[in-house]
Amino acid sequence: MTAETLLADLSLVLPELMLAVGAMVLLLLGVYWKSEEGGARIVMRLTILLLLAAGAAAIWIAQGEGGAVFNAAMAIDPFALYAKTAVFFAAAVAVLLAFRFLLAERLAKFEYPVLILLAALGMAVMVSSNDLITLYLGLELQSLSLYILAAFNRDSLRASEAGLKYFLLGALSSGLLLYGASLVYGFAGTTSFDGIAVAAAQEGQNIGLLFGLVFVVSGIAFKISAAPFHMWTPDVYEGAPTPVAAFFATAPKLAAMALLARVLTEPFGPMVEDWRQIIIVLSILSMAVGSFGALMQTNIKRLMGYSSIGNVGYALVGLSAGTALGVWSVLLYFTLYIIGVAGAFAVILSMRKAEGMVERIEDLAGLSKTRPAMAWAMTALMFSIGGMPFLVGFFGKFFVFYAAVDAGLIWLVVVAVLFSTVSIAYYLRVVKVIWFDEPTDEFLPTPAGVAFVTRAAGLATVLLLPFMIALISLVVSAGRGLGG
Repeated sequence: MTAETLLADLSLVLPELMLAVGAMVLLLLGVYWKSEEGGARIVMRLTILLLLAAGAAAIWIAQGEGGAVFNAAMAIDPFALYAKTAVFFAAAVAVLLAFRFLLAERLAKFEYPVLILLAALGMAVMVSSNDLITLYLGLELQSLSLYILAAFNRDSLRASEAGLKYFLLGALSSGLLLYGASLVYGFAGTTSFDGIAVAAAQEGQNIGLLFGLVFVVSGIAFKISAAPFHMWTPDVYEGAPTPVAAFFATAPKLAAMALLARVLTEPFGPMVEDWRQIIIVLSILSMAVGSFGALMQTNIKRLMGYSSIGNVGYALVGLSAGTALGVWSVLLYFTLYIIGVAGAFAVILSMRKAEGMVERIEDLAGLSKTRPAMAWAMTALMFSIGGMPFLVGFFGKFFVFYAAVDAGLIWLVVVAVLFSTVSIAYYLRVVKVIWFDEPTDEFLPTPAGVAFVTRAAGLATVLLLPFMIALISLVVSAGRGLGG
């Protein structure tokens, strides 16, 4: 590799370089800052700026041609750059939501934003991966950061239990992924996505590669919390600090789904008829577990955990189409989904009374009388996440269903619509408590950053409607390279 080639490659991975170098610098800054709380404050602010700058760098790179870097180990294409930009901005929102919460809970440590940075770096490598080794490196960098974040509140038994569960089950999923990757390498003779695609197109190779693919998909399915690999999700959402749960529900979910889309449509694109059956099974199980599991929840964070499982199932309906339409519909779905989820968790972070944080759905009783602006925002967010018409979340669900219909999977869409109807019940339950139950104790004043995210996300569910054509054009351009 010549110096010119190296410089060209480095210019295309500028966001990753910014995050890697920035994480090391902020780590040193936090260590040498005299006041622990003061160090946490400055590192958090700089982390938000760094993530926004990395997102801006990804947008700048998208104006060029992109290409493969480091001997085709990473692909810098519109799909990866769109996913990176969404991940970086979602991570910045997660840090903003965490700022006042960590101060109030006496958890303000500079390591928290640094871990967010490292997780975002891992996600960026994941979505650009063009090789099984790169895929694994990015996935594990993200996962190791998330394990620590889940147990960040060391004095909380719930948080420690959540972190331990996530770590143990995550280790199992990593083992499944590595075993599958070894099988794929054994039958394809290469770890490169391009080489695997050549092997997958040959007659007689599909059986062995299919076994490897099953294990690889199982490992990634854990990261997106698709059933039956969902068992960690409700417990970790409930036990982890609320800002951590908000982060788990946004950026890592989108990154893992983008990774799954790339793996299925690029190296295993010729085997679409084989892996489609696997994705359909995961989709139906996820929709069933998410819809019926959420109906029995009394904790709002656990409800959001089951909701995320169900929404992954709906996204997989679109991915099962195995087409470019299916890929960009999934991108659109998760873009709109993370807007709703970020806003919903901002409301959950506002649920603080004199005795501390509360998490029961009943604690939202009478919110329409005590906090009408927050009540309207939460109502819009719940309906948008549920895919109700006249809100932006509807378009995400519409296009993943349309992709499946276009691929001839009409029966799967019928099943998805039935489960979607069931899921509306638990969103309506939250809205009913907000508007029709009598208020109890009023929440304490909401921090400015959390209030901003609540209002912005709530308004976005309606104000983005006139810009849907532009957003759809953007995700179509990003997903055009995948899915044929």
